[in-house]
Amino acid sequence: MNHNLYAHFAAALEASRACIETPGGAALNGADIARASARAANALSARGLRPGERVSVIAEKSLEYLWLYLGCLRGGFVFHPLNPAYTTRELGFFLGDAGTRLLVSDPALAARVDPAAAACRSLTGTLTLGADGSGSFADACADAGDDAPVCPRQGEDTAALLYSSGTTGTPKGIRITHRNLYSNACALRDAWAFSPHDVLLHALPVFHVHGLFITLGPALLAGTRLRLLTRFDADAVIDALPGATMLAGVPTYYARLLANPRFTREACRSVRVFISGSAPLSEATFHAFEERTGQRILERYGMTETGINTSNPLDGVRKPGAVGPPLPGVELRIVTPDGAPCATGEIGEIEVRGENVFPGYWQLPDATAAAFDAHGWFRTGDQGHLDDDGYLFIVGRSKDLVISGGLNVYPKEVERELETIPGIGEAAVFGVPHADFGEAVVAAIVADAPLDETAVLGALRERLAAFKVPKRLLIGDELPRNAMGKVQKNVLRERHADLFLAAP
Repeated sequence: MNHNLYAHFAAALEASRACIETPGGAALNGADIARASARAANALSARGLRPGERVSVIAEKSLEYLWLYLGCLRGGFVFHPLNPAYTTRELGFFLGDAGTRLLVSDPALAARVDPAAAACRSLTGTLTLGADGSGSFADACADAGDDAPVCPRQGEDTAALLYSSGTTGTPKGIRITHRNLYSNACALRDAWAFSPHDVLLHALPVFHVHGLFITLGPALLAGTRLRLLTRFDADAVIDALPGATMLAGVPTYYARLLANPRFTREACRSVRVFISGSAPLSEATFHAFEERTGQRILERYGMTETGINTSNPLDGVRKPGAVGPPLPGVELRIVTPDGAPCATGEIGEIEVRGENVFPGYWQLPDATAAAFDAHGWFRTGDQGHLDDDGYLFIVGRSKDLVISGGLNVYPKEVERELETIPGIGEAAVFGVPHADFGEAVVAAIVADAPLDETAVLGALRERLAAFKVPKRLLIGDELPRNAMGKVQKNVLRERHADLFLAAP
């Protein structure tokens, strides 16, 4: 049996009348999708790529981006999506570490991308893909045949490579297999009842697991109609809602919809489920959304390494602040620091096991070994507890991860850059509540010379993607520490918890 994820998609598309709708008015059925993916696979093969080699993509969301993803799966290539906001330095690391063979990038980003590509020794070719879908990738597809075999893949073969920002400041490549993606897509298809009668409004970015795997995977397996928007805009989403039955987003999306007076119960009456993830949904947003629409947002919990682990039920109680029980096929437990099981209600580290869990970090055997115990349990680094109904509540992130607008920011990476700036003695980066972004990145710094906050933030924007740059710098004489000298970020979070509560 061919375990290539695309083989599963192809079987579903053949048996359905699946359709993709675009803002430009195009409507594509399953046969159109099959032809487009074949052309993409052929165009990539013509560049000399072999199965298992990495294709890095730095481009905006477009229909052609989707064909590129499906073409990589079909041809057995490893899809490596990157955030277009990354700086040259960040991109240089990702391309070099991944051993990129082919780079597909937006020509509008050439000033940042080209120097990184020039430094990548493994790179053998480049193609362009503009935000409007034009470029040499589209030209290559137009010249390619519209039929291609589906490359045989084993379930454990790598389908995609994504990167964490790294709690130590050094990003880690996350190998995601065909089996990981298929098992999780099946679980979500069933849990959220994707069907050919549904219309999924897709406004998420596709360089991230949420938009690329968590929504597209179950939709393609179920033959669900996809209504694609290139980006999230509250007015555009409201305009596209009539007839849609599903919407998935990050908490920021729901906060922005609630801030729009056009978002009414009538505007979303066709939608049967609103799904939230990638960051914690505040109870205030949960209750405000229910009051406005009459619907309870369905919150779930996952991470790049595992896909989705738990979900509030489609039919049943959706508890505010909870992310639901484990999905079928996912084992989850809460353990103490010494690995002992926690009692119900007791807070500990969340560990998971199942076919959804990645096999390991790219070329990092020590990091992989540290992430798993001897019985295959993956240590998520998140802290939480289970209630009497088996619902998971996440209470903190032991890795101090900040999730701002659904994007992961690892404080150590930002701190390292701050501490290279003249005048900054030390820095502590943390997250505080924000009405729009869910969490805002803030830096508390100790200065040993006069500082210009605007200049510091400007210097950071040259080194880090914009979403990682702190929204505020708090300059003081010292950082709070415990008896062992460790900076107490919990104290900083509590002390500045209301910093952005008035933010729109």
